[in-house]
Amino acid sequence: MGKQMSSPFSIQELIPQEERLEITKEKGALVIGIPKETHYQERRVCLTPDAVAALTAQGNEFVIETGAGEGANFSDSEYSEAGAKISYDVKEVFGCHIILKVEPPSLDEIKMINPQSILFSALQLKTQTKKYFEALASKRITAIAFDYIRDEHGIYSVVKALSEIAGIASILIGAEIMSSVNKGNGLLMGNISGVPPTDVVILGAGTVGEFAARSAIGLGANVKVFDNSLTKLRSLQQRLGHPIYTSTIQPKTLQKALMRCDIAIGAIRGQSRSPVIVTESMVENMKDGAVIVDVSIDRGGCFETSEVTTHKNPTIQKHGVIHYCVPNIPSRYSRTASVSISNIFTPYLLNIAEEGGFENAARFDKSLQKGMYFYHGILTNRTVADWFNLPFRDINLLFL
Repeated sequence: MGKQMSSPFSIQELIPQEERLEITKEKGALVIGIPKETHYQERRVCLTPDAVAALTAQGNEFVIETGAGEGANFSDSEYSEAGAKISYDVKEVFGCHIILKVEPPSLDEIKMINPQSILFSALQLKTQTKKYFEALASKRITAIAFDYIRDEHGIYSVVKALSEIAGIASILIGAEIMSSVNKGNGLLMGNISGVPPTDVVILGAGTVGEFAARSAIGLGANVKVFDNSLTKLRSLQQRLGHPIYTSTIQPKTLQKALMRCDIAIGAIRGQSRSPVIVTESMVENMKDGAVIVDVSIDRGGCFETSEVTTHKNPTIQKHGVIHYCVPNIPSRYSRTASVSISNIFTPYLLNIAEEGGFENAARFDKSLQKGMYFYHGILTNRTVADWFNLPFRDINLLFL
């Protein structure tokens, strides 16, 4: 008999083995709290009942404070039918792992948030104090500012959506103020046979300016747009697909246009404060009963005569010109604004649940990282750090 060859494998190894597959990420059920907005004249809500229904269908849970959707005409029963729990206890809402708000939370509200929670809200850097950031850091909160979230095309999605609303609204508001019922000059916004069309001057060729121009053109008005960026003016002309008067901002040309106009829209933002483009003497030379809608009032306004007004008392008169200077114009159309915000939030929340939690989603989602200004209490936004002289860490180093 020949010598038996010894096998390099043990008997155990020769037995068929069970197949080993890569373990997929476990879908994580999110517990999301939506408190009622307490900020003055804030009527918007982050998610609509339809969005809540889509997210609860995926196994996520919601605790919504009673009346949270009332300002946008969404009832508690609509949210309840969508699968949310309606709570009368604000502490229970703030006790959820993920909190969704439109306005940034107050210091008292931050006290109710559990350590290591995740907060989605606006940041509104210009209205914040150092104490706000210290309070978030002490709770080791991860905070995402939706006004800083940029999509894959570099567009600030929420800011753009709300700017579109503000642009359209500025023309509708101006048209409303001009009516005799509102003690305006009795002009109808539009182009009636045999009647000269209304003249509209728009300062700024950004998103607000573009959507104001679209609305004014749609109503048949004569539109003039001023901006110091020729690139912006050129791209505005192309997007409108309609020839309109455009000009760089030159005092004499602007003065002439303002003297003839019925409505002037201010939509120039600037870096930290809106530049004052229209002087008081220019306003003095405008027609009696003309209307100024200063959309950039939340950045100080671009008319020298602008003063902050409220949704309750929206107009003031100066030199015979009616000024509308209400910050947060989209809140006036709270339902449309809420649907718009909800459309942006929903895919992010679905993705976070799909990826098995916020950590996994944020690791690969660059737009979430761009919106994040706190990660477990560590400040990750250089602008905030420079503004308030706070220590800062690069987000990329934390996600290694």
